[in-house]
Amino acid sequence: MNSRILLIVSVLITITFYSCTPEHSKIVVADFDKTDVTMGQFEKAYAKNVGGVENAKKDSFDEYKKFLDLFVNFRMKLRDAHIRGFEKDSALNAELASYEKEIGRTYYLDKELVGKGIKDLYEKRKYELRVSHILFRPDTVSAAVAKRKAEAIIDSIKHGKSYEEMAGKYSDDKVTGKMGGDIYYITAGLVVPGFEDAAYATKVDSVYPMPVRTRFGYHVIKVTDKRKRKPEIRVSHIFISAKSNQAHRNPDSSYALIKKIKAKLDKGASFEDLVKKYSDDARSKAKKGDLGFIQRRRMPKEFDFAAFNLKVGEISNIVKTKYGYHIIKVTAVKPYPSFESQKENLRKMYRKTRYDRDYRRLKEKLAKEYNRKINESVLDFIAKVSKSASIDSYFKSKFREAVKDSIVFSYKGHNVICDSLFKYLANDPSFAKKDISRNNLEEAVKKYSDNLFMDDKVAHLEKTDHEFADLMKEYRNGLYIFKLQEEEVWNKLKIDTTDIHNYYVQHKSKYFWPEKVDFSEIFSRRDSLINKYYNMLKNGADFDSLAAKYTERRGYKLKKGKFGLMEITKNPLALKAASLEIIGEFSKPFKNSTGWSIVKLNKRIKAHPKTYKEAKAEAASDYQEFAGKQLENKYIERLKKIYHPEYFYDKLKEAYK
Repeated sequence: MNSRILLIVSVLITITFYSCTPEHSKIVVADFDKTDVTMGQFEKAYAKNVGGVENAKKDSFDEYKKFLDLFVNFRMKLRDAHIRGFEKDSALNAELASYEKEIGRTYYLDKELVGKGIKDLYEKRKYELRVSHILFRPDTVSAAVAKRKAEAIIDSIKHGKSYEEMAGKYSDDKVTGKMGGDIYYITAGLVVPGFEDAAYATKVDSVYPMPVRTRFGYHVIKVTDKRKRKPEIRVSHIFISAKSNQAHRNPDSSYALIKKIKAKLDKGASFEDLVKKYSDDARSKAKKGDLGFIQRRRMPKEFDFAAFNLKVGEISNIVKTKYGYHIIKVTAVKPYPSFESQKENLRKMYRKTRYDRDYRRLKEKLAKEYNRKINESVLDFIAKVSKSASIDSYFKSKFREAVKDSIVFSYKGHNVICDSLFKYLANDPSFAKKDISRNNLEEAVKKYSDNLFMDDKVAHLEKTDHEFADLMKEYRNGLYIFKLQEEEVWNKLKIDTTDIHNYYVQHKSKYFWPEKVDFSEIFSRRDSLINKYYNMLKNGADFDSLAAKYTERRGYKLKKGKFGLMEITKNPLALKAASLEIIGEFSKPFKNSTGWSIVKLNKRIKAHPKTYKEAKAEAASDYQEFAGKQLENKYIERLKKIYHPEYFYDKLKEAYK
């Protein structure tokens, strides 16, 4: 079944929606057996086939005509599938149900969690926040005590105490505590989710009203700034080192020099000229001070703060870092990217930082929605009578009789008995070899019920979600087409060696061995050396001996530079060797991607026809494809005689208008 699914899924394309007027979409572009093929149906199918509406708009009238022919054939085949009763085929329906269950959960979670999650991330990441925190770690006191301390601090701040003073006095984060709790700027997707959610929910100059728990402890969070985010800025700088190697330079003279440079800038001097004359940063000096694009928090904090506060073209005041003094100029700002361009990056970010938490929350939400009630007393009894037997042994155990019909949990009017639970566990490898302890039983009940609730959601998707309904329709149609191909083409395809031989004789010109050459190479990464070897060859040195001694291509010294017989199109060295006319002739030195080469032609086998024996496998494959197309064409012609299709090609001139 899996191979069939792969074949069918390969012809299914992500649904692309195209908005057009009702009148336009109702234009009839073809019909068959009193069934209209409308412009709306054609445009939707064509856009899917070429990767979207924008691509579809660029295509020609002739391409539209060819696709309409194929689309009408497709629709006639589906009508034939209906006449043959495929909708009632038990094997097909079982495969559809299996696919729906397999793909449905992925679709449901992707839409319910990932889709919403990445959109939320995208919107949040439009802004960056400057955040402070006061941390209480539970590793020195209990979690309860840490929480109470955080609550007391929040209460004190509400009554007028200074947040910054409290951070310096009480925070367990001693680094930020010295700075009034300041963490600096944060961006969504790069911070612990619980902390981030609270920060983005807090107004500027406000404190989040309750302690926030993360793996680090309890945080009292304050937001001190919120601004539109600049994903990346391009900066240049003039740098004067405070630790220059120049004998006459010391910190005081360095500062005097940077002040002198700033004064020149203020009077209109060229930034780039001053970089060239004064900057101590040799690398950026060669590029007029350009450091390229930088992201927030990638430079020293003082540099970062000054740079991200500048507009394009603005020049900073003197900025001191631990390295020395800088004058910074912003030359470009990258705009916030589109959602589509960031989709995959956001998806990875969400999966890494938020998916597990949101999945846990979804399961909790479903448990409430389905009103799950766990029968605690029954779980206690099962754990007691099992005497820690293994889960695998349940159906052979003596105690099963006493518990098999006991209700372990219920939901929405459904009761789940013990036997049903253990039947599920028997197929879940994560519970293999585990004992029937109270904790394991509760874990099993929650996992089983979570799966039941999820399966129930998936079972209703086709009725409640039009995108999923379209996906299932596409798969169903693909499955029917696949079965028709089996019945009309593959099962009727009879091939014998006489047919293959006759096809080979009729198409001999297709089957040729390409030109091949046997060659050797001397390779060097330095042009001076390759020219030295070339002169030695011209003076009579033996090519193989030089290759064995000097070639720098890994693994080829022992081979004396020999590559052996190779098709000339497989390797640029082989192509170069093929350009030589005489066996034993060597080339002039030439440049390649990693260095310099000289090649020698050892042997040439010109292109020549393949014998039947040599071409048989290839001819058999070609003949199978040829015979299959003939059967396909006969089937289409038979359908046309039954359904009498008509094509209104002129209407296609209005497509995507």
